[in-house]
Amino acid sequence: MTGSRLFPSRRFQIQAALLGAVLILAVLLIWQVASNIQRQSLHFGLGFLSRTAGFSILQTLIPFNETSTYGRAFVVGLLNTLAVAVCGVVASTFLGFAVGLGRLAPNRLLRWLSTGYVELIRNLPLLLILFFLYFGLLRQLPPPRQSLAFAGIYLNNRGLFLPSADLSLLSLGVLAIAIFGGIGLAVWGGKKRLFAGLACVCALAALWLTAPAVSWPEVKGLGVAGGVKLIPEFVALAAALSIYTASYIAEIVRAGIQAVPLGQRDAAEALGLSPRQTTRLVIIPQAMRLILPPLTSQYLNLTKNSSLAVAIAYPDLVSVFAGTTLAQTGQAVEIIAITMAVYLTLSLGTAALLNWRRTEHFS
Repeated sequence: MTGSRLFPSRRFQIQAALLGAVLILAVLLIWQVASNIQRQSLHFGLGFLSRTAGFSILQTLIPFNETSTYGRAFVVGLLNTLAVAVCGVVASTFLGFAVGLGRLAPNRLLRWLSTGYVELIRNLPLLLILFFLYFGLLRQLPPPRQSLAFAGIYLNNRGLFLPSADLSLLSLGVLAIAIFGGIGLAVWGGKKRLFAGLACVCALAALWLTAPAVSWPEVKGLGVAGGVKLIPEFVALAAALSIYTASYIAEIVRAGIQAVPLGQRDAAEALGLSPRQTTRLVIIPQAMRLILPPLTSQYLNLTKNSSLAVAIAYPDLVSVFAGTTLAQTGQAVEIIAITMAVYLTLSLGTAALLNWRRTEHFS
């Protein structure tokens, strides 16, 4: 009886000792950093964010020039990171699901190709894939005058040039409705699918009637004018992240589908569903419960792996803020802490969003 009373107390003492040790280590670390800053006569603070940066950035989603501040440079780097991460997540998801389904396809050639892709890409370092795409492919493309052209799209050693539309805020909203309606049309069934289809058709019709001005790229002089330009660094990084992450997503999708009991497929076939309907309406919805948790981890890895952009001079957060800004200001503690906080926030936010959707959908 006495031993049973003492056991919880002893467990509490051990936990309190561990917590105290962690707090002591944290205090010692903070004290050591503060002592080093004071000894080297460094100024600690965020006042440097309002100072003039004095450098330019190759790709910016918001206006930026040499007279802009370090704070604005931070925003530019963050937006560039988000842009490549979002593109990578979308592309790797579609490619990963396609390859994962291909690994289970009845067609032998498709299975072999999908398996070969997964085994090849998963066993190569991401940095090597990035170097191959950037130095081995994109930098070897012809100059603008000999651009590779297809349907108004130009690809050369200066980047990828796409048509651009001068969309108003209303047009952007209508386009978003069309995109989400298309996704719902592919995912949902029953009445939800009907409503999604109607929303998609109406949104596309409204977008067609508004007829936004489209700027088409064309070769002029020594370059390509018009449209929107994606620099080679962005294309290489987004492609490398997508190709690499898709190989892992494909394995996650394959394992999730194979984890669904075979009786579910037999029951669907007994009800008269075709193999495509069985996969889309019965197998995939059940497999998503198993696919989403590891899929979340791959999205987080993709976002963090985007920091490899510094290897090819793509102006992401690490290159612009933890690189150029740090070199010019010397505010190492503040800049590294902010950069770490940004990646931590992105990771926790992504995980929370996907976990919330998973809980809401499968509860």
